[in-house]
Amino acid sequence: MPRTFIVEADGGSRGNPGPAGYGAVVIDSETGETLAEAAEFLGTATNNVAEYRGLVAGLRAAHALDPEAEIRVRMDSKLVVEQMSGRWQIKHPDMQPLAATAKAVFPPDRVTYEWIPRKENKHADRLANEAMDAGAAGRQWEPGTSRAALAAGAREPSGATASGATASVAATEPQGAGATATTATPPSGWAAPADLGAPTTFVLLRHGETALTPEKRFSGSGGSDPELSEAGRLQAREAAAALAVRGTVQAIVSSPLRRCRETAETIAARLGLDVRIEDGLRETDFGAWEGLTFSEVRERYPEDLNTWLASAKAEPTGGGESFAAVARRVAQARDRLQARYAGKTVLLVTHVTPVKTLVRLALGAPPESLFRMELSAASLSAIAYYADGNASLRLLNDTSHLR
Repeated sequence: MPRTFIVEADGGSRGNPGPAGYGAVVIDSETGETLAEAAEFLGTATNNVAEYRGLVAGLRAAHALDPEAEIRVRMDSKLVVEQMSGRWQIKHPDMQPLAATAKAVFPPDRVTYEWIPRKENKHADRLANEAMDAGAAGRQWEPGTSRAALAAGAREPSGATASGATASVAATEPQGAGATATTATPPSGWAAPADLGAPTTFVLLRHGETALTPEKRFSGSGGSDPELSEAGRLQAREAAAALAVRGTVQAIVSSPLRRCRETAETIAARLGLDVRIEDGLRETDFGAWEGLTFSEVRERYPEDLNTWLASAKAEPTGGGESFAAVARRVAQARDRLQARYAGKTVLLVTHVTPVKTLVRLALGAPPESLFRMELSAASLSAIAYYADGNASLRLLNDTSHLR
């Protein structure tokens, strides 16, 4: 039986359009346990855009937990519920791409929509307001951030609720009461929200070769943690030279494994940047298959290998990591890094599976697509993430910088 999650989402705008934010929560339908929270300050946007962004974030958080789950969406926006249920047309150009993005996260037959009164949507409403408060204070929302804590750093806008008046679009939703436009001045200069048109770009670099790479051996996070070979160190220097010429990288984030850290540190020294470690970017744990070739695994564990190739939920022999588990942690790392580096170009130095997973998620491709991508050592790929929830694959497996 597939798991069932409840996704509650909300969004608001203090001015409509004005400083906006969304909140979303994923709840286990059987236990009532909160499994995930998401919130973000959006800069200037309408209430409807914020509500749709909250829906997309909630669905993506649920997908990261279990891509096979069934979803019950509960929102106090009649507009979103009616449009996503197919009973109202979506005519407004700002809503159409957001609705399309939301529909692409899960198959439509696994998602149902339910309107609830505002008083029953307090959790998502609180998260949306925390995100807007954080934006007013020139900060990013982080889990556990309370309005009281933010008030210590900036005056809290008064009276606005996340689900206040809803702007009229396409099928006209009745105007709600209770939204109060804030008189607080939006942050300016370095603290101003990024232009909604400017994407956050992840430049994805697979680490340079190790001794295991040319032999095509399974080398994950549960193995010997090999260092770069001499060929791998040369590849790291060539990647550094190419990135220095481009001159667009503003930050570097690396997997904690040695081969990635060595690659990242070579590039950081060339670009004059520091390296931040993100555990979510580590390679899959291949269990008992670590250090073996595909042929050796086929010979020793044929049934386990066939099961692994057929299902993203299957684990390698000996308690390794399934691709579904990897997708959850990679998606969570992606969301953390998008929030931290909004509007910037960031180099992520990581491994085959995390790069392919980020590409797959950006394209909305099925898990089996992981086996249909080529990703060479020290190759570059790139994905742009936009504020409306869309992602664009810009580059895949570029090795033109390697001599």
